[in-house]
Amino acid sequence: MKKLFSFLFVWLVGFSVYAAEPDSLLLASNSSSEPIDKEHCTCKGIPLYGKVRVVDCFADFKVEVVSCFADLNVKIVDVGPSSCGQWEFVSIGEDFTVEFVSCFGDFTIEYVDISSGAR
Repeated sequence: MKKLFSFLFVWLVGFSVYAAEPDSLLLASNSSSEPIDKEHCTCKGIPLYGKVRVVDCFADFKVEVVSCFADLNVKIVDVGPSSCGQWEFVSIGEDFTVEFVSCFGDFTIEYVDISSGAR
């Protein structure tokens, strides 16, 4: 009888925690579907323009390169990246780091010659 009571108690507590916080669980699952704050051109609070260093691990962002329907259009510039999606690749003095992955990235990018920025 103690085992049955313990099982029911644990089940009831688990259900009540879920029922009390459904909105926060829903918001947590939706946060990954919109990784970029398009209004401020940021991800995780970091602006998505500036000097970028490519690393193999422990990057600020894991990025997938795609050919269409990207989260961010990236224009590679040689100097003065000052607007959304303009990246200057550097080996030191970076504003943020990226690791290129083939799946499960924080967001996707597409390289463009004109019209950089969040889509």
